Amino acid sequence: MGESAPEVAIRPLDALDGRAWDDLFGRARAPHPHYSRHVVTAHRRAGLVSGDLAFVTVGRGRRLDALLPFRLRRDLVGLGGPVAVPFASPLVTATGPLIAADAPKAHDALVRGLAAAAPGRAWRWPLLPRTEAGPLCAALDRAGWSHGSVAAFDRPVLDRRESHAAFLAAHPRSNRLKDLRRRTRRLAGDGVLALDTAIDGPALAAAVEAFLALERQGWKGAAGTAMACRPETARLARALFAAADGPVRARADSLTLDGVPVAVSLALTDGRTATLLKTAYDETRRAQAPGLVLEAEIVRACHETRFADRLDSAALPGSALEDLYPEREAVLEIVALPPDARGPALDLRIRLARLGQRARAAAKRALRRR
Repeated sequence: MGESAPEVAIRPLDALDGRAWDDLFGRARAPHPHYSRHVVTAHRRAGLVSGDLAFVTVGRGRRLDALLPFRLRRDLVGLGGPVAVPFASPLVTATGPLIAADAPKAHDALVRGLAAAAPGRAWRWPLLPRTEAGPLCAALDRAGWSHGSVAAFDRPVLDRRESHAAFLAAHPRSNRLKDLRRRTRRLAGDGVLALDTAIDGPALAAAVEAFLALERQGWKGAAGTAMACRPETARLARALFAAADGPVRARADSLTLDGVPVAVSLALTDGRTATLLKTAYDETRRAQAPGLVLEAEIVRACHETRFADRLDSAALPGSALEDLYPEREAVLEIVALPPDARGPALDLRIRLARLGQRARAAAKRALRRR
């Protein structure tokens, strides 16, 4: 007898087995922290998981081979009607499903789950890394779906070299590195400059509080978008960047001047990749670029302590890390329609999605000018 077909289910958060979830993360072909147990439950503790959050799961018995959190929301792509979207928040910077590397049929089973989760509905899928878009779209094709790209951008990433010296010698922007060294010397002229790293305990909690304070003192605080400006996002920072018992762990790197933080970076690590989610710096020292100096020191620490194989900037287009991180990972937004989709054709939905993107970008530019 052949191997039985994978079991596809739509489950609420409370129905997931935490051990199976952690096990899937460890077996995933392209793991990212955003759909780990730690990150999703941190959003829940902060009050940022809506009641309609559900999960498409694929597995056999208690074993999970694929997982995708999603919800239905009204969207231009559905002409104001509901469409399905993967779980997202301001701190979710990738939305690829967790797919086990040892489950060759999981992508096809997941697509069956997408159809069951939102019968006849479109899926709007932002922040999908190309490494996951390829096998997912191939599975969509096999199931008769139509799909197309709304937008794409290249995200800076850094793959660790043999040594920090090797990284510096091969860097394509030596002038940028020279400028960073000059700014580092200017900062060090004001006191004792040091990099402090915290991964648990009171030191980690203190670094998170320092980050919240620095971010609120800057332009994001003035605009009301700093995490400390809203109780729920402040709770998220404290829950997300805290000690965890699963495969995803928090890390805080602080650049201190005479013991006082002038820049703080908060990251999530899994032993392979460090996803640098948030950075804040003392904006009164903008000319000395303490945030970028800190990022350069994190690159040095990555090579010297080997805490990760890759640094993921988690950035959107226009990041300052484009000058520091030499590699790129393509990130897509796609719209996908099942064979029984109702409503507008795919090309119209894609045009509407692009129109909505332009409107949001204009609103962000206006907010920054204010």
